[in-house]
Amino acid sequence: MAEDIDNYELVSVYRLNPEDQEALLLEQRECVFNWCTKDSWPMGVIMSYIWRDGRVWLTAGAHRHRISAVRRNPQVSIVVTSTGTSMGPGKTVTIKGKCVIHEDRETKDWFYPDFARALRPEPAEAQNFQEFLDSPLRIVLEVVPEKWITYDGAKMRAHSLGELDPAELAEPLESDTVRLKRELERRSQTD
Repeated sequence: MAEDIDNYELVSVYRLNPEDQEALLLEQRECVFNWCTKDSWPMGVIMSYIWRDGRVWLTAGAHRHRISAVRRNPQVSIVVTSTGTSMGPGKTVTIKGKCVIHEDRETKDWFYPDFARALRPEPAEAQNFQEFLDSPLRIVLEVVPEKWITYDGAKMRAHSLGELDPAELAEPLESDTVRLKRELERRSQTD
């Protein structure tokens, strides 16, 4: 164990580098799409997506519960993991953002072919998939990021072993400065 780390309570210092974050969002094809129901319960489903122009793009039928929820409250989150990618496990990106629903032909005309090629690299399969996607009730979702939470488990491991260049550590976030300290103080008063 490295001398400057004795537990895994302070983890916001292990954020992904911007280039790794971009690479993960471009390579991965599945995410967890989260929304809140009308009775304030958080819900999530695994969905296919593409990352284009700093946005997460997805598609679903307009009749899905999540679409009614997004129409009511566009605040959503997206969770992406590196598991199953060339980056290996242990890297994550969580995006808090606003979801925009697109039903216009112009958006569908660029999105369906791009999405189909990303999920079905073989041209004939992509074309077939694209044709099935272009149905009367299908809409396109665009998630515009407002806040990011990222994590790089390789940095935490290297730090634990004393092998991480301190320059690779990010400044701790408020969760690991203010709230961690407050929780430690609260627990010391109850012990």
